[in-house]
Amino acid sequence: MLNKNSKIYVAGHLGLVGTAITEALKRKGYTNIIGRSFSELDLRRQVDTEAFFATEKPEAVILCAAKVGGIMANNTLRAEFIYENLMIEANVIHAAYLHGVKKLVFLGSSCIYPRDCPQPMKEDHLLTSPLEYTNEPYAIAKIAGLKMCEAYNLRYGTDFIAVMPTNLYGPNDNFNLTGGHVMPSLMRRIHLGKLLENGDFAGIRADLKRRPVDGFDGSGPEGEIIDLLARQGVKSQKSESRKSKSQDGVQVEVWGTGRPLREFMYSGDMADATVYVMEKISFRDLAPAGAAEVRNTHINIGTGEEITIKDLSLLLKETTGFGGELVFDHSKPDGTPRKFLDSSKLHSLGFRHATSLREGAARMYSWYLDNL
Repeated sequence: MLNKNSKIYVAGHLGLVGTAITEALKRKGYTNIIGRSFSELDLRRQVDTEAFFATEKPEAVILCAAKVGGIMANNTLRAEFIYENLMIEANVIHAAYLHGVKKLVFLGSSCIYPRDCPQPMKEDHLLTSPLEYTNEPYAIAKIAGLKMCEAYNLRYGTDFIAVMPTNLYGPNDNFNLTGGHVMPSLMRRIHLGKLLENGDFAGIRADLKRRPVDGFDGSGPEGEIIDLLARQGVKSQKSESRKSKSQDGVQVEVWGTGRPLREFMYSGDMADATVYVMEKISFRDLAPAGAAEVRNTHINIGTGEEITIKDLSLLLKETTGFGGELVFDHSKPDGTPRKFLDSSKLHSLGFRHATSLREGAARMYSWYLDNL
């Protein structure tokens, strides 16, 4: 059993979920939490990973290290997404077995389910029909990770549990305008639209300096900034009659039709769920006793609530205070029409989320503004 002094390795401790999990562990009183940055430990390398486990001997592992991104990144970097994620999870899970880790929680993704999956998506819907093409390599890697946990539990008696979170957002998210997930990328695009409509080029420069776009850090002339924003879907026409620098008719483009439905969970709630699973749930709670076949023992982690991309965009427009127009670009892909997890297994195990989407969006935007 774990105690508050047990050494816990959070793989991916600097990312969106990893930072939230580290904070959640500290709130629960755990005092021996370790992590390694990518420059310190490349989990894609088996020799380095096993050497780390041999030296540190963690008692528990929370595996949230992964290569992640939005539709464009998943679809264009298909080789990188399948290779890097397969290597990370295989090396960590196997090293955890070799070095006697008592508990491992592996974080997957809701994209493991079929493109045309019945809604809400139950754990038993896994591998019942084809995946969404745009993120197929990433999904296959995550399916391999959860099946590896399952197989090691059955073969070696380990206690490795896979959890499949819905779309996550929060502090320390990836706000890349082209490679990030929908929530942070869209929030940043709308924020830049607000700055542009206010003629706040100092604010835009500060944003680009903190998070450069296509190598541009905002140090060039205003014309270059306007051109860059236009390429990113933030466009305006300045009225010739106005003397101020504020912009008329600012538009922010949103990919797709706005009709797809998505479920979003605040990273802090996901972190609390992960720690809850680590502390209170074991593989024997999930595997049917005496079953001839054991499969789909993973746990969906969601909120039980969903929203259209259009309504999410309107919520982020309100959150940021943007007064311009949202334009939906139907030439861009929508991705999966609907992704809504059935989290009844999680709820039956005793956990429910605490943060509303409106509250979580406000927290993320406040964090973003504080970290420019």
